[in-house]
Amino acid sequence: MSEPQDRLTRPSRVDADNAALAVASGGSAEQFETASAGMVPAPRAEKPVRRRSFGRWFGDTGWRHLVAIVVSVFAIFPLLYVLSASLNPNGTLTGSNQLFSQIGLDAYVRILTDPAVPYPMWFLNTLIVATVTGFVMVFIGALAAYAFSRMRFSGRRVGLITIVVVQMFPQLLAVVAIFLMMSAIGDWFPAIGLNTLSGLILIYLGGALGVNTYLMYGFFNTIPKELDEAAKIDGAGHARIFFTIILRLVAPILAVVGLLSFIGIVNEYVIASVMLIDPEKQTLVVGLTKLVSNPRYADWAAFSAGAVMAAIPVVVLFLLLQKYIVGGLTAGATKG
Repeated sequence: MSEPQDRLTRPSRVDADNAALAVASGGSAEQFETASAGMVPAPRAEKPVRRRSFGRWFGDTGWRHLVAIVVSVFAIFPLLYVLSASLNPNGTLTGSNQLFSQIGLDAYVRILTDPAVPYPMWFLNTLIVATVTGFVMVFIGALAAYAFSRMRFSGRRVGLITIVVVQMFPQLLAVVAIFLMMSAIGDWFPAIGLNTLSGLILIYLGGALGVNTYLMYGFFNTIPKELDEAAKIDGAGHARIFFTIILRLVAPILAVVGLLSFIGIVNEYVIASVMLIDPEKQTLVVGLTKLVSNPRYADWAAFSAGAVMAAIPVVVLFLLLQKYIVGGLTAGATKG
């Protein structure tokens, strides 16, 4: 037999190593001989897997699926009802109990083209107020949270407690005081007084700044302070540390605060209805409420159509920021 053929019949070095490995792992003598000969052992017959009964599966995990289905139906049904009502050409809720029994775009055309209903202006005003307020609120809240988390100064603990205590009282209690204050300010500075979007933005900034600061403060505490110390050794100040290091690491909580602020401002009614008087300067919630405030004729189809279109920016923003939501809401609770 030639040398190449002899190499094919003799076990190689790799086969010997495989044989030794089989013995070391508890293999049998038969597996050792098979591996030494360079052959692949025959697969063992697997034991049949016993399937769990339906009752046992339902007791372990099946009931969770049932609860999830019930909760999903409970959450989706109002959305389907509003969408069905918006497609009802009659303008009323008559027949809306039968979902999508009548389909038409008359309500959408009516609310977008009716001169007495400046829906595009309401939509634009809402976007301006919610976007500006959310951005400024996130920025100022991040500055305050960084100061409370990284700096030590007199009154720091009292300031944190004050922020929490003040948020116990809803902004609704201060509506009368806000109205009188903004009326007096409007006499001196009309640009930020009553019936102005800038004045409404200032009120929103002052009302929600405390809770957002405390929420971000807990997240800032999870960032290691060693990063600040290393940057200070390199000569960086607080401003450079904040803008170049900290803001990148706290992006999840910034996204969460921005999203919650945007949703809250879009849905806010009481203060906006007191502050904004002219129909052209009102927000979506205030304007749409007037469509159904008349008991003799309430255009519920137009109201539903406006509500569906008003939900589009919120849904888009939620989809863009959803990867930050879970991390931003839970990370701040790990360290106070």
